[in-house]
Amino acid sequence: MNVLITGASAGFGKALAERLVAGGHQVIGCARRRDKLDALAATLGEAFLPVVMDVSDTASIPQIIADLPAGFQHIDVLVNNAGLALGTEPAHEADLNDWMRMLDTNIKGLVALTHAVLPAMVASDSGYVINVGSIAGSWPYFGGNVYGATKAFVKQFSLNLRADLVGTQVRVTNLEPGNVAGTEFSNVRYHGDDEKAAKVYDGFKTMTGEDIGDILLWLIESPAHINVNRLEVMPVAQTYNGLTIAKQGG
Repeated sequence: MNVLITGASAGFGKALAERLVAGGHQVIGCARRRDKLDALAATLGEAFLPVVMDVSDTASIPQIIADLPAGFQHIDVLVNNAGLALGTEPAHEADLNDWMRMLDTNIKGLVALTHAVLPAMVASDSGYVINVGSIAGSWPYFGGNVYGATKAFVKQFSLNLRADLVGTQVRVTNLEPGNVAGTEFSNVRYHGDDEKAAKVYDGFKTMTGEDIGDILLWLIESPAHINVNRLEVMPVAQTYNGLTIAKQGG
């Protein structure tokens, strides 16, 4: 099986790539950082094909897919994992550049790569698209503004892909993780502030990138006649909060 993973150089993507290669699959690992991809390729061997890809550069995606070497050209599974959150400020104080970058990566990049890969899956009447969303796509929180909105898009896009693909054997899943430590997510969100990023995970047991890698592998290796439409997962320590009320004096 050939599995294309974006954001493959770290976090969920790296964990999944390691598990897939160990299970005898081939991985097309896409990410922006060539050095990290090469380091992973040195560990995983010829079953891992490192491909430099910035999904926010949507114009480059069709050619990258067209140029995949023989043996990797047929994509059985697409894992749209690349994405990011930037900033935790309320909307009226947020940096517009952060908002635009999240839109470019989390929405435009995901859509462009899916558009490039999906026709071949439909033509062969087989394939699987797994989009990595977030609980932020369903549950708003302070400072989530555009990040949460991008993940709400990913959720609805996934459901609408399912509707469009009725009658085919192509599967679509939106995986929606909650709090996960041990990845670069919070460090990126806080623009490299390691101290702030570490505090996000203080005092409770979170999920890890390895946990999400295990879940992704389970999805990929699940029976072909079963489609998991949405899968929301959280650490036990995390759950839904009550609606916030700003009380006024008097």
